[in-house]
Amino acid sequence: MSSAQPLILDFSKIDKRDIPLVGGKGANLGEMVKAGFPVPLGFAVTVAAYDTFLKENNLSIKIKKTLAEIDVNDPGQLDRASKNITGTLVKSKIPDAVAREVISAYKKLSGRLKHSLVAVRSSATAEDLPEASFAGQQETFLNIKGEASLLESIRACWASLFTARAIFYREHNKIDHEQVKISVIVQKMIQSEVSGVMFSIDPVTNEKDRIVIEAVWGLGELIVQGSVVPDRYVVQKETFSILSKEISEQNIQLVKKRHETKEVKVPKNKLNKRKLSDEDIVELARLADKLQKHYFFPQDVEWAKKGKELFIVQTRPVTTISKQTAKKARGNQKEVKLKDIELKFAAKPILEGTSASPGIGTGEVKIIKNAKQIDRVKKGDVLVSAMTSPDFVPAMKRAVAIVTDAGGATSHAAIVSRELGIPCVVGTKEATKRLSDGIVVTVDGTRGNVYLGSKVKIEEKKKAKKKIITRKTATKLYVNLAEPELAKEVSRKNVDGVGLLRAEFMIANIGIHPKEAIKLKKQDKFVDKLSKDLETFCKSFHPRPVVYRATDFKTNEYRSLRGGEAWEPEEPNPMLGFRGAYRYISSPEVFTLELNAIKRVREKYNNLWLMIPFVRSPEELAKVRRIVAGEGFFENPSFKFWMMVELPVNVILLEEFIKVGINGVSVGSNDLTMLLLGTDRDNAEVADAFDERSPSVYWALKKVIKICHKHNVTSSICGQAPSDYDDMVEKLIKMGITSISVNPDAINRVRSVIYEAEKEVVGVKRNT
Repeated sequence: MSSAQPLILDFSKIDKRDIPLVGGKGANLGEMVKAGFPVPLGFAVTVAAYDTFLKENNLSIKIKKTLAEIDVNDPGQLDRASKNITGTLVKSKIPDAVAREVISAYKKLSGRLKHSLVAVRSSATAEDLPEASFAGQQETFLNIKGEASLLESIRACWASLFTARAIFYREHNKIDHEQVKISVIVQKMIQSEVSGVMFSIDPVTNEKDRIVIEAVWGLGELIVQGSVVPDRYVVQKETFSILSKEISEQNIQLVKKRHETKEVKVPKNKLNKRKLSDEDIVELARLADKLQKHYFFPQDVEWAKKGKELFIVQTRPVTTISKQTAKKARGNQKEVKLKDIELKFAAKPILEGTSASPGIGTGEVKIIKNAKQIDRVKKGDVLVSAMTSPDFVPAMKRAVAIVTDAGGATSHAAIVSRELGIPCVVGTKEATKRLSDGIVVTVDGTRGNVYLGSKVKIEEKKKAKKKIITRKTATKLYVNLAEPELAKEVSRKNVDGVGLLRAEFMIANIGIHPKEAIKLKKQDKFVDKLSKDLETFCKSFHPRPVVYRATDFKTNEYRSLRGGEAWEPEEPNPMLGFRGAYRYISSPEVFTLELNAIKRVREKYNNLWLMIPFVRSPEELAKVRRIVAGEGFFENPSFKFWMMVELPVNVILLEEFIKVGINGVSVGSNDLTMLLLGTDRDNAEVADAFDERSPSVYWALKKVIKICHKHNVTSSICGQAPSDYDDMVEKLIKMGITSISVNPDAINRVRSVIYEAEKEVVGVKRNT
């Protein structure tokens, strides 16, 4: 490049050194064209053109004056300033010299007597600020045709440099507004039949030997919006073997209709069809691998397919990985300075916490102090609370995202959010103090961040049904459930039954303390509602087993139910207090309500089993078993009686518990880990000490499974750990566990892990 400042540059004349002139996006496109990657043709409207536009319209002074007069921490002032500036820019005249060169380049791109459809994308830049991050703040326009429309879109891209989000970001990072410039990319539009993103490293687990590809029908913007669930393919580097294929049913796609880009229904014959062939998957994976090697850094790549051709439309570094992981991912390759690479842009979060449930949700904040306020949460709100409990569930269903002060990845808010498929960030420490009712925030549950405002209105996600890739395994794969509304949908998945059916959510939905119900002589209604919910699960999964865990409310949670304050003590440490089996012995009338509901359901569906939680001694278990026996359950051989293994005493004295008379055990890895390590998973201050893969936990698991084998008792696990850690699942298979119960979103992945682990154990390849 010469030292001149051209207004227009063809991709072929750009490389990665030109970020100051064409922005990171433009520099990467030019770099890829020169390196021979399949990039759609196009050109960049340079920063020089933007500067000319500002100068000829005398805009810089107006912008500076407007921004100097506002408090960016006041959303109202920020929004008004943004509208004032962007409104002025979109009404200002594009200089004749710029317009002439844009039109000339467009004609050359289109060909003789044609007007090509183009994509018009913003490409922000900030000289000498390699750590700055601006992506997602500026505009993109698709299927633009004609000279007038192109010029209008370019001007709108320039104006988008002053969105409220972009202004806020620069102010809070003390970046001079005049220092940040913008280029506009004009690129031939690919009317993609299939499109998506791919990562040359697993962006969630940071596994460097994986390439992850996501694909949707039509244009790829729907992936960003979260409106559809994409197919997901995982490819192994070096061998380019396809490790997994997760197929999603897609109901809508984004396509060109006449002169507009519209959402339309996907044809019925494509609803459950795989988006990419094995050959396409491997070809894309090879391109991702080549891009990483070219840039010496893991890449986040946007791609599109038209006919038989695959195109790369954008690439950027994956900057969500840690520095240590990035170093490992680069291996022994040559180091380069980050300022030579476009950084993945994202506004600086106003809150940071623990990633608890993936996805992105945008909405108005509603701060809820206790369960009495849950009616304040309307559909599409962001629920913010110190921490949630089972009685929050109705509000959680309506929320678009959840943020809490306390808690870790296995807290109530985290577990329920994952089960409901709602983005969630926990352990922010100060969400209820820093946020206020009515402000709009974007919650990134994948990364654990909360941002002020939103770029686009994220519509309610349309649930996609996963196509099941059936694999038979000797180890049973069960699912953890609580919500009756999910029973039918989840029962269609490749799962062998329900390994943990939580009682607390159903009890919370009944809405009254069981002792209060008895006092008011409404226990029949209590039993009716509980049995109806239980029947929903048993009917959906029949004849597969449904393992119902009897109520394990803590006193502080029971107090939130109507009438609860009259019946529940205030305890200094409810987690180690009046709960589990001890409660059934102390209040057998309440436990009997549950047993009556179970008995009623078992008259129609004999696949309902019972599991007892938090048992402190064999004597406690024996007393509970006698209550159960009194209702005649053991007279039917189809009835199974299980015990949760959550306390160190359950591991130490397991043989004594088995002698009492149980058919199986299920390890609650959440509580067992807390009690073995002496840490509270709901306390953000000590969340880092909570480690379900601690040697002590593995020791306990191995001991439990060995004793169960010895006494011909089934062994299972239903905590959060197997849903998160594939290596733990592999170890459990080698230990000989009978079954594993996971969250609904982990079923397909864990089934594959079990399948591969069993192959390694027995040395025999089964047929899929």
